[in-house]
Amino acid sequence: MEIKIAHPNTHCKGSINITGSKSETNRLLLLQALFKGFELKNTSNSDDSQVMQKALQTSSDHINIHHAGTAMRFLTSYFSHQQGRSVTLTGSQRMQERPIRILVDALRSLGASIDYGKEDGFPPLKIHGKKLDGGKVELPADVSSQYISALLLLGPVLEKGLELHLIGKITSIPYINMTIALLNSLGVTTSFVGQVIRVLPIEEPKRATQIVESDWSSASYFFSIAALSDEAEIHLTSYRQESLQGDSVLRSIYKNLGVSSRFEGTTLILKKEDEPISSCIDLDLSEAPDIAQTIAVSCYGLGIGCNLKGLHTLKIKETDRLEALHTELNKLGASIRVTEKSLHLAAGINFKKNCSIPTYNDHRMAMAFAPLALKIPLKIQDVGVVSKSYPDFWEDLKKLNFQIN
Repeated sequence: MEIKIAHPNTHCKGSINITGSKSETNRLLLLQALFKGFELKNTSNSDDSQVMQKALQTSSDHINIHHAGTAMRFLTSYFSHQQGRSVTLTGSQRMQERPIRILVDALRSLGASIDYGKEDGFPPLKIHGKKLDGGKVELPADVSSQYISALLLLGPVLEKGLELHLIGKITSIPYINMTIALLNSLGVTTSFVGQVIRVLPIEEPKRATQIVESDWSSASYFFSIAALSDEAEIHLTSYRQESLQGDSVLRSIYKNLGVSSRFEGTTLILKKEDEPISSCIDLDLSEAPDIAQTIAVSCYGLGIGCNLKGLHTLKIKETDRLEALHTELNKLGASIRVTEKSLHLAAGINFKKNCSIPTYNDHRMAMAFAPLALKIPLKIQDVGVVSKSYPDFWEDLKKLNFQIN
């Protein structure tokens, strides 16, 4: 379905309740399946988390996780250790084009029995669960951190625990630290020194209720809305000043784009400030690549330039996000260049009105471009794709007086 989206006066005031982090939820769902007996609150209502939960609860031997990349990586690890159970783990056509060999090879080195259903190195996977003892394993560090987290989450139930040696420059450290912190919250002993992460086995974890912090990636679109508004005060719940989520770096990034943020308890308050903003920003987003699309569109809407690097993982997401950004921002009138791992946007305002933005089956393309309706009327295609991470997105925009037809 295609929508038309616009805003009558570029003034945005309101309160939005964003559900739990997808990243935290999926990690805790896996740990909950490994260690029965603790409760989760404020979990994500995203498709990805629902798919993850359903897969962990099903007795079927054929599991389709559709577009959920996190679920594919985490469940590959989980089912490899489920003794006596054989499953075929598959996904959408795009999922079957996303590489998984690095994780499979690492699990095989621990004794896992995993075969490829079609093309070597890609889903679907045929997994024959068996008891894995654990021990030492090596993994390239400059790939998706989800491979690393998938192994770390399994560590505490392995007899020998896990000693993970990371080779090369480590990517997306905040997501690794999130996994380690959640393990620690259950009483698991870990260490992360240099390029080596150790996870010790545990028999009786702490079973206290785990409350998931709201999702900072989802908050990014409201930072963008505040930046592109003439006037804005937006209240977001429920957040923590000391967040486990790497995307909380939004606060410092958007300060340079005219948005102040402060806490009142667990409410994060965003406000548009009437202050000069940078003419160009330079950012390394290797530790927060999921907010690159939002930042690029914000800069385009503000007429400022940006040089974003550390984006190599965007090539293997739901779509090639760098090429998708290049195509759509160029269509709108931007002067933009991308490489295999960076994006370069020239300063200047040149808006082509009433463009129709395809979403490439990527939830973040839809949501990153929506705030631009504060500057020019837009059409956005296949809007249902937002359910992957933020099903309430379009209804929440209406609370800020966006007009959606």
